[in-house]
Amino acid sequence: MTALADLRRELANRGLDGFVVPRADEHQGEYVAPSARRLTFLTGFTGSAGMAVVLQGRAAIFVDGRYTLQVRHEVDESAFEIRHLIDEPPPKWVADALTAGQKLGFDPWLHTVDQVEALRAACLKAGAELISCPDNPLDAVWADRPAPPASPVRPHDITHAGKSAQDKRAELAAQLAADRLDAAVLTDPSSLAWLLNLRGADVDFVPLPLGFAIAHADSSVQVFLAPDRLDSATLAHLGSGITILPPTAFAGALNALGRAGRRVRIDQTFAPQAVLTALAGAAIDRGPDPCALPRACKNTVELAGSRAAHRRDGAAIVRFLAWLAAQDDIDELTAAERLESFRRQGELYRGPSFPTIAGAGPNGAIVHYHSTLSTNRRLEPGQLFLLDSGGQYLDGTTDVTRTIAIGGADAQQRRAFTLVLKGHIALDSAVFPAGTTGPQLDVLARQHLWRAGLDYDHGTGHGVGSFLSVHEGPQRIGKQGHAAVALMPGMILSNEPGYYKTGAFGIRIENLVVVSERPMPDGGEKPLLGFDTLTLAPIDRTLIEPSLLEPSERAWINAYHARVAALLAPLLNPAEQAWLAAATYPV
Repeated sequence: MTALADLRRELANRGLDGFVVPRADEHQGEYVAPSARRLTFLTGFTGSAGMAVVLQGRAAIFVDGRYTLQVRHEVDESAFEIRHLIDEPPPKWVADALTAGQKLGFDPWLHTVDQVEALRAACLKAGAELISCPDNPLDAVWADRPAPPASPVRPHDITHAGKSAQDKRAELAAQLAADRLDAAVLTDPSSLAWLLNLRGADVDFVPLPLGFAIAHADSSVQVFLAPDRLDSATLAHLGSGITILPPTAFAGALNALGRAGRRVRIDQTFAPQAVLTALAGAAIDRGPDPCALPRACKNTVELAGSRAAHRRDGAAIVRFLAWLAAQDDIDELTAAERLESFRRQGELYRGPSFPTIAGAGPNGAIVHYHSTLSTNRRLEPGQLFLLDSGGQYLDGTTDVTRTIAIGGADAQQRRAFTLVLKGHIALDSAVFPAGTTGPQLDVLARQHLWRAGLDYDHGTGHGVGSFLSVHEGPQRIGKQGHAAVALMPGMILSNEPGYYKTGAFGIRIENLVVVSERPMPDGGEKPLLGFDTLTLAPIDRTLIEPSLLEPSERAWINAYHARVAALLAPLLNPAEQAWLAAATYPV
């Protein structure tokens, strides 16, 4: 653990007793550029969420339920205590581990305002002090740190965006004026990309340019990106009212807002502490990113694009499943690459929307497993194969999970799968009044597992972008209801209950759905909403135990499969059509 020892020496030289190392970059994105993978450099952990706290005498790494198995494969447990990010969050550990008078450092660009407040309270409880370190000590010992990304920034055409950047800016400006705000600081690159109809390639899997922006109430926008990343066509697309400034000018622009005493919105759940510090003197309005909700509620063009993308994506999945059914000697890595090859043949495809999860047998029980040469397993008879994958298309983003029986399934596997399926159907079939939040619906997906004494340690649904992040807020479905937002028409979410038996198998069934209006019944008093399914891919019938299904559930699966067959068959060749007809035969 040379990195750990080097960091401890650097901390001692700076008079610090410890340092906090998050998985995040300056934008709190799920995927970070190689230059921002500090947690991986320090610990070896490659998951998408986590944090480490390093003291001179001990250190801990915190991960959520998706990574409790993965972290033990990647991190040296003799160097790092492994803790649960939710059940025992870092501030709690810090309060117990620090002693009076000690100094704990943090990088203010890598922690949100909320996170810093929690860490500061923990230090206060221990009698310790939290020290801001804009000059990150870990960077000082990372000798071969990669250069920051600088991909070209390109326009996202209105034929896919559905609304011009000028119209979006005008609507945002009107909202700022209505809220009596002078400006909003946009630290989430997805908001910058959505607002100005821009895309880039600075991080894997999400077509984003990494940058900051300040949107003003007069509809002008300052964008902090290296000017040489935007060519003449992109500048012409942006038009008037947009100022492109280098990233080094961001702090100065924030200082100017502070000196002028402006009323400024920041989203404290995403904005770095450094932003709040630079705005000293401004009247801070701590509220949600004003782009988040309109970005989440897809317009008619985006929804039409998503449906078209899911149809092409479904055809690729069927081609893969038909191919897989004919194989008798295949492994995880080969299967994942083969599925990707089918997607690459699709129109408007631009790459995977996240790293494919292809877990055979016990590997499927690792919720966010990623196959490597050292972990790669053959798909053997009697095993379940969990395949979670997605695509980025110019007109939409997909995410689908199917669990496949290799050579048949036993009674335990069929029972568990059918319990998961019943929860999936219950959530998909829900009708709920306007104003309902995702956490209020979460129990629908878990109810049948709970009755059997089972559960899963991840959320049931996440928001999905439109040729943006496959994991997009603010909407979600999960146990945690803090600050939950109401589900609204046009929001796209996943429906993905699961079950994982450590050392044996994993099960997950995931479709993407869009929130849609439902007819008002006679005597009804509140507008009703429900879900329309976007994903088109057969569910493995050999894993369904029909005796556990209610008539309405049997009707659901048969209607879904009939729709899958009708929409996908025209895109397939005769052999693939024959396979699909058998796979979607009524239960």
